[in-house]
Amino acid sequence: MTIKSLRELEIFCSLIEAKSFVAAARALGTSPSSVTRALQALEQQLGVVLLRRSHKDFSLTLAGESYYEHARQILDLEYEAEEKLVALTSTPRGWIRLSAPETLSTRILPQALAQLAANHPDLHFDVLHSDATLDPVEKKLDLAIRGGFLHDSDLIAYPLWRYRRHMYASPAYLERHAPPISPSGLATHAILMHTSPRILKDWHFIAQDARTSLTIRPTHRFNSGGGLLAAAEAGLGIARLADWLAAEACRAGRLQRVCPDWRVVSSRGEDPVMHAVSAHRSLTRNVELLLEALRMQAPAQD
Repeated sequence: MTIKSLRELEIFCSLIEAKSFVAAARALGTSPSSVTRALQALEQQLGVVLLRRSHKDFSLTLAGESYYEHARQILDLEYEAEEKLVALTSTPRGWIRLSAPETLSTRILPQALAQLAANHPDLHFDVLHSDATLDPVEKKLDLAIRGGFLHDSDLIAYPLWRYRRHMYASPAYLERHAPPISPSGLATHAILMHTSPRILKDWHFIAQDARTSLTIRPTHRFNSGGGLLAAAEAGLGIARLADWLAAEACRAGRLQRVCPDWRVVSSRGEDPVMHAVSAHRSLTRNVELLLEALRMQAPAQD
């Protein structure tokens, strides 16, 4: 298969997966007209119609559905072969562009990057810290690190570590306000809420043999995980925090766990996962090394 044919396969598969000529062009770094021309060339070469096109939409023909499955397999094998060859013949080098929550700016991520740079000095990192949900295609990221729960999307997810969420407050706050024993007691307390990437009004709690859900009305709101942590340590109220994030403050006596028999989970009773997402099915060796370094730094679950 020629290089030109492989490029046309890549464009065809990207078009199907992006569900849009514009989105496919953006992901490939080209123009929608180039995507259209590549599709036309591929159809002419094959002698079949792959897509039914309307003014604003398209759908696969039966031939297109069958061809997509085989084209995807060919591309995956080609990418895998290239990556293995690169890993065998070259030293990891170049830039890795990633985003990560603001809370990782001072813990876990710096240590992972420092260790990776020590082992591979030709690697360089371009890090964007934000608690917002960033689109790795739009921001041209190799990876976007996120906390919380995996969602169905066109992005490929790579789990890093599991963790638990608990309620925390400072000793000073708990001296002024009697600590609640169960989630129902939170109603009389000042609640600090993290509002990025989205506001979760319903919190779900689980204990060893019980479950309950509450609609939370926050007293104060923060779009920064670091800001939320600092406010809890300062005694502003009770905050829901990841165990790995609160661990150091608890060891130093700046925070205490509230409702210690309970933890906050998803509506389905699941604990959250720190994970990375990518728009690419096949990762470069550089990105694989970064994922490995992050997993090596993963905190122990509380």
